[in-house]
Amino acid sequence: MYRNAKNVGYYMIGDGALAQLQDILASRREAMPGAPAVWFLDHYFENTNFREQLPILEWDDVVYVDTTEEPTTDSVDGYADRVKAFLQGRKPCALLAFGGGSTMDTCKCVGNLLANPGKAADYQGWELVKNPAPYKVAVPTISGTGSETSRTGIICNEEKNLKLGMNSDYTMFDQVLLDPRLTATVPRNQYFYTGIDTFMHCFESLDGAYRNTVVDSLSEKAIDLCKRVFLSEDMMSDHNRELLMIASYLGGMAAGFVGVVHPLSAGLSMVLHMHHGIANCYALSVLEDIYPEPYKVFREMMARQKIDLPTGICKNLTDEQYNALYEASIVHEKPLINKLGPNYREILTRENVIERFKRM
Repeated sequence: MYRNAKNVGYYMIGDGALAQLQDILASRREAMPGAPAVWFLDHYFENTNFREQLPILEWDDVVYVDTTEEPTTDSVDGYADRVKAFLQGRKPCALLAFGGGSTMDTCKCVGNLLANPGKAADYQGWELVKNPAPYKVAVPTISGTGSETSRTGIICNEEKNLKLGMNSDYTMFDQVLLDPRLTATVPRNQYFYTGIDTFMHCFESLDGAYRNTVVDSLSEKAIDLCKRVFLSEDMMSDHNRELLMIASYLGGMAAGFVGVVHPLSAGLSMVLHMHHGIANCYALSVLEDIYPEPYKVFREMMARQKIDLPTGICKNLTDEQYNALYEASIVHEKPLINKLGPNYREILTRENVIERFKRM
């Protein structure tokens, strides 16, 4: 089966690269005189002087994205309505995202809604976006999700108990700027939980049935970089922060079909509102039988970096919650078939999956 694969248009990497953003944005402003830029910033930056480092003009709009919880169809619709009200029919010269996966996914999904009618829920799935989104720039301030280079904007649909992305070439960023200086102040645990996402989706890709040589090569290199970072003495050294940014970049390009980790992680996100990175860690912690070698490496990484993963997160839940966890996990047919085959429900029975959640 052939598919015409798209990558991000341009990328820049290096310590202090943020200083080049004005030059990158200049061509967009020149091409669309007077058109505003819309800046999506993680709400973490709201009470800091970070925006003073950015080439924001007085007619631009700054949107602080609440990343307390992961993006939902409702939150994306809300941000899209706000931006549309600001633009009043004008076209933006660029959309720019500063943050982690939640901020970047919000920016990508809002971009799709600026160019396509309807609501976010209408575009959850593959190739449903029909019109190109405005020009988008990603500036990750934490590494690991791969959102900066993936063709998917992940959002949670509370009504359907479903975590699913807008998967489209139009969802991708046009420009990525990678400045490892921006990740220097990330808390250690969060740095690990988010960074390990690259390791997770790359080993799942390599361990599945849906393979191709390019994705395998990208995944292998990203895993190698993750091992160098997380098995080192200091995962947050200047050099390692740059390596992890590169791993995340490659991992996002390789992101395709995952396996069992991500569906269980999606269940935790939907039912317990857990962030993606740490949810992945909990998922792998009960999948030793399915991923024995990655599980072993993951545990070694956690021990080397002195990262704790407290147990008991699913204790004393109601039967309704356990069933919701199962349903929100088992619905992800493609990744589960990728790893376990078409009879995956015979392996991941309701009892089997719920027992795994109870061990977390």
